[in-house]
Amino acid sequence: MIDHITRFAAIDWSGAKGSKHPGIALAICDRGRTAPELVMPPARFWSRTAILDWLLDHRDKPILVGFDFSFSAPFIERGAHLPGETETRDANALWKFVNTECDDDDLGAASFLETRRGRHFYLGAADGAKRDFLFHRVCEAQGGATKPSTVYDAIGAAQVAKASFAGMRLLHALGGRIPVWPFDPLPRSGMAIVEIYTSIAARAAGMRKGRSKIRDAAALDVALAAVGSDAHKPITRYDDHATDAILTAAWLRTNAARADLWSPAAMTPLVAATEGWTFGVA
Repeated sequence: MIDHITRFAAIDWSGAKGSKHPGIALAICDRGRTAPELVMPPARFWSRTAILDWLLDHRDKPILVGFDFSFSAPFIERGAHLPGETETRDANALWKFVNTECDDDDLGAASFLETRRGRHFYLGAADGAKRDFLFHRVCEAQGGATKPSTVYDAIGAAQVAKASFAGMRLLHALGGRIPVWPFDPLPRSGMAIVEIYTSIAARAAGMRKGRSKIRDAAALDVALAAVGSDAHKPITRYDDHATDAILTAAWLRTNAARADLWSPAAMTPLVAATEGWTFGVA
């Protein structure tokens, strides 16, 4: 558990190509009940590099930051992150490997997946049977978890592959300057980063599976109330990314003091080091 934290942020992430991403949103709130507010990007849209800069600029602040992407690839199930290619024994080594293999713009990783399609990643029917790629991390296999996808599946609306490998490049770029749970010890001061899943917040707010996207002010306020937050200040556009970030920041604030979420029974030291964990999966 982290006792010094006074602010809570959620970042809806994107693995899209390019450097201007309407799919990235950052919301933040303080202790208490006041609703999270969006942090405006330095340009019209956030870039991944701008998010990295924001993190480093605020790393001494007592902020718990949740990112909506998978921090590592499955390891336990097959004894390797990318069998036959990697000898990485922890997530930090995987992040370094991914970064070394990518020269995509703005910390992107699309080329990493494309050059390995059919071998490690499913990008379409030409790659064979999708079931042959469906390997999962331990946290994704827990009862009650709502993580429907694997980082090896890069097709469909639920896919997390592109965003996750781009996110691994960001985690590598941090260079240990901000602790990332559960790979690093929790700090006694300053920022800490955790992996989140916005659908966990949606389920906690009473939203049904398949109907977890909020696109209007009234629905957002109903969801916020369900996770212990006051109503929000109106925003310019009610898209999935903005509302996901706002709701999940409020959920993170409500649940950050839960000891069971920091010490899930199935998160052994090996799991923590190689695969990481989604905060919110007990």
